[in-house]
Amino acid sequence: MVVLDAMEKNASVRVLQTELNDAPGVTITLAGRIGDVQSATRAAQETAQAMQIAILTHIIPQPSDGTRAAWQAAKDFNPLIEQSSVHKPEEPMNDQASFAVGLIETQGFTAVFEAIDTALKTANVEVLAREKLGGGYITIIIKGDVAAVRAAVDAGKAHVEGLGKLIAAHVIPSPSQGVLALLPK
Repeated sequence: MVVLDAMEKNASVRVLQTELNDAPGVTITLAGRIGDVQSATRAAQETAQAMQIAILTHIIPQPSDGTRAAWQAAKDFNPLIEQSSVHKPEEPMNDQASFAVGLIETQGFTAVFEAIDTALKTANVEVLAREKLGGGYITIIIKGDVAAVRAAVDAGKAHVEGLGKLIAAHVIPSPSQGVLALLPK
């Protein structure tokens, strides 16, 4: 979500779908003018590098109509992770969000539950979702005003050590349309 937010805030691109893969990771399929897609891709690479995560990007200019069957996956439900692994954004909203989204991702369920309990006790935030990625990776997504989300994420990530491994903790102020479209309703 952090990379997607950076991409959309950098260039005029549209998310066609996201798909969880086995890394654990996510494939984000975008559309837009070639210059915008190139700019968004650079923003993705810079954001991923700053977060010290590996990323693979590739741009296909003017893809053939016949390729759609290869990259467009049907919505599905993965019983192992108890959620869909393919997400197609709903119609975009008109305005940017007036709230922040926070993410705390761990490897270890006990760690993430301790982190979110601490986050909720620290600030006035709301839990939006729990995303399981397999291999014990789990992300909790919270919502609130920027200061509250920052305080909650900072407090929550501090409680992970010893119970599991902190994978990532991040705050997205005023999330982009693609991020909003992927959040649970």
